[in-house]
Amino acid sequence: MAAPTGQQSEEDRKHPVDETLPPLKMFTSGLQHVAAMYAGVVAPPMILGPACGLSPTETAFLMGASLFTAGIATLLQTLGFWKVGAKLPFVNGVSFAGVTPMVAIAKEHSPHDALPIIFGAVIVAGVLGFLLAPYFSKLVRFFPPVVTGTVITLIGVSLLPVAFRWSEGGNEQAANYGSLTNIGMAAVTFLIVLVLRRVLRGFLQQIAILLGLVAGTLIAIPVGITDFSALTKASLVGFPTPFHFGAPQFDVAAIISMCIVMLVCMTESTADMLALGKIVNRPADERTIEGGLRADTLGTALSPLFNGFANSAFAQNIGLVAMTKVRSRFVVATSGAILIVLGLCPVAASIISLVPLPVLGGAGIVLFGSVAASGVQTLASAAMEKGENSLIVAAALGVGLIPIAAPDFYHNFPKDLLVVLDSGISTGCLVAIVLNLAFNHFGRKGEPDPDEAAASADPAPDPHAPADAPEIPRQPDRGRMDDGETASSPAH
Repeated sequence: MAAPTGQQSEEDRKHPVDETLPPLKMFTSGLQHVAAMYAGVVAPPMILGPACGLSPTETAFLMGASLFTAGIATLLQTLGFWKVGAKLPFVNGVSFAGVTPMVAIAKEHSPHDALPIIFGAVIVAGVLGFLLAPYFSKLVRFFPPVVTGTVITLIGVSLLPVAFRWSEGGNEQAANYGSLTNIGMAAVTFLIVLVLRRVLRGFLQQIAILLGLVAGTLIAIPVGITDFSALTKASLVGFPTPFHFGAPQFDVAAIISMCIVMLVCMTESTADMLALGKIVNRPADERTIEGGLRADTLGTALSPLFNGFANSAFAQNIGLVAMTKVRSRFVVATSGAILIVLGLCPVAASIISLVPLPVLGGAGIVLFGSVAASGVQTLASAAMEKGENSLIVAAALGVGLIPIAAPDFYHNFPKDLLVVLDSGISTGCLVAIVLNLAFNHFGRKGEPDPDEAAASADPAPDPHAPADAPEIPRQPDRGRMDDGETASSPAH
């Protein structure tokens, strides 16, 4: 029986971000997000554990804690409460921006004190970020299309080297790093994902990445690059005991270092929210960014309780949303619940870890390339032919690519500055903002902002339209038409 007209109309008004999917689709789509982010979540504790003198067992415990806290932060971000959460399909996890300073902190203190000092600094940084969120979110007005397009492009380009390293094997010290076997498996997975996206339809096309990862892993078993050791050693149940490594300690130098990291994370998360807002056709306004930053920082402040670290947005999952066009935040909330289960069940976590890095790298090339393509699409609406916008993009991309193209470029700079300089996203974002202010705002009284002029010339996109819907050219403004509509009325 058909639904009542009023009920159908209400359903039609629901934005795809707020839609729920059938349980099976919800689980498989959420699992696809977990597969895309898993390596990024466990990599920081894998690096930090040995730096703090932890045994392999304790490092594995730290990895489980990172999965658990990433799940909590993702639920805060997608479901939210009060003024916390962007309520977008936004995945949160351990930020890589904090790895270098945390390793430096570990080197300066004894193994017994290293993690408690790190956790104390992370708590203070998270609380500070939470208090700053309402003020930081006001910076959104400094992110016109020329800035957001540049940053989105940099996000995708910055992630591509990660996919390349995964394709080579991930561990540069390994004997088979960069071998033809590893690169061949990455190429096979890459082709599988492309073929699946081309031949499949509907829901199966949406989970092509997950199917490609499964197919690639199965092919990798006879090839001999699938490692089952983690599965055989994992326990069935494990809980990240609060303050397992000791009560937090508060060191001034460590706190300052992590507060800088928190500001970098907030800058990157702001850019990521703006990118995701455009992809899902729900532009991230000041309130959305404020809620998203509160979720980031609250998740960061709570993470050390369960032996976790600073959390921020995972840009690789933005590429997954762009590629699959599955925009429901409840799908990502499901991935948050899966992450919590993985944190509580090491055996389940080790099953996900069976996916070899070369297989993940092959799929990652498609994912991260999708983010860069979204940035290029945004730049196409940035009135590049007007003002100095092309110069802004050129300079910001050039500076943002330095850490990618020349990783040792800043090696003689003070270590405290490397937290910002080693992030091409942060440096490129700052350059784009400053140059946009210099060229399009200061000293241009009475002249329209090229981006604002372009925005006023184009009709606002329908937030409920499918992501792949063709744009309808705007008709010249000729006043009222014969049928009672104006030229700017929405097309039927």
